[in-house]
Amino acid sequence: MSLTTVRPVSIAPGVVLGERSLVLIAGPCVIESADHAVELGGRIAEIARRAGMPYVFKASFDKANRTSFASFRGPGLDDGLKTLARVKKELGVPVLTDIHDASQAAPTGEIVDILQIPAFLSRQTDLITAAAKTGRVVNVKKGQFLAPLDMKHAVKKVTEAGNDRVFITERGYTFGYNNLVVDMRAFPMMRALGVPVVFDVTHSLQLPGGGDGVTAGLAEYIEPLASAGVGAGVDGVFLEVHEDPKRAKSDAQNALALALLPALLDRLVRMNEVAKS
Repeated sequence: MSLTTVRPVSIAPGVVLGERSLVLIAGPCVIESADHAVELGGRIAEIARRAGMPYVFKASFDKANRTSFASFRGPGLDDGLKTLARVKKELGVPVLTDIHDASQAAPTGEIVDILQIPAFLSRQTDLITAAAKTGRVVNVKKGQFLAPLDMKHAVKKVTEAGNDRVFITERGYTFGYNNLVVDMRAFPMMRALGVPVVFDVTHSLQLPGGGDGVTAGLAEYIEPLASAGVGAGVDGVFLEVHEDPKRAKSDAQNALALALLPALLDRLVRMNEVAKS
C-alpha cells in the first residue's frame, strides 16, 4: 500500500515533516531546570545526529493538566521561554512547547518553532486560532476523545486563520478507565487529510490517573508501539526521554530511558526506510 502524499511542513533548515526522513521530537516532559534541559537536549541531539534523524527539542514550561494539585508543573511562562531560547541558541535545534491559553500564543511564538495544542484542548477554537496567527508551525494533538477524521476540523481552524504550517499528533484514545489504546488505522486516516502525522509514543502508554495521584505508565512497550507506528508510515515520533526516568518530575512511568534511545532510533530509521520505500 502506498502512503498518501501530504503537504510537507518545514520547521527549520533540514527539519521537514512529511518527506522521507523520520523526524524525532523528544525531550523531558517538563522543564526541570535550564541546565537540565540544555544537557539532556544536547545528548539527545547527538544521538539523533548519529542515527541520521532530524531533531526537535520538546519540553513544557507549565504542565497545566497534572493529576494532582501538588504535582510539579514547571517554571512557568517567562522562565520557561528563557530556557527554551537558551536550548535553541546553544544547541542549534528547533524547539516545541505547548500552550494552554490564547494569551500565551504571541510571547511563545516569538521564541519557539512549534506551538503545540494539548490533546485536552484540541477543540478550543480561540487557542488554535491564536497559535495559528503567530505564523509558527502548529501541532494539534488529537484529543483522547476524538475519532481520527474529527481532526479535519482542527486542521481547518489553523488553515482558515491563514496558516498552512500544521500537523497532527496521535497520543492514544480513551479505552475504559485509566487506559489508552492506539488504533493503527488512525495514521493513514489522518494523513489522508493532507497533513503530516506524528506519533506521541510515550504519552500513548500513559495510564491516566491510574497511579493514585500520579499518572502511571507502561514504558516497557515503547519499542513495539513505536515500531508499529513507523511501520504504518508516520512522519515523526514524539518521545518523553529522561536520563533517569524514575527521577523525572513528570510522566516518570512512561518516559524512555536515555540509554535506550540509540538502539530504538536505529531500529526506527531502518523501519522508516522500508515503510517509505
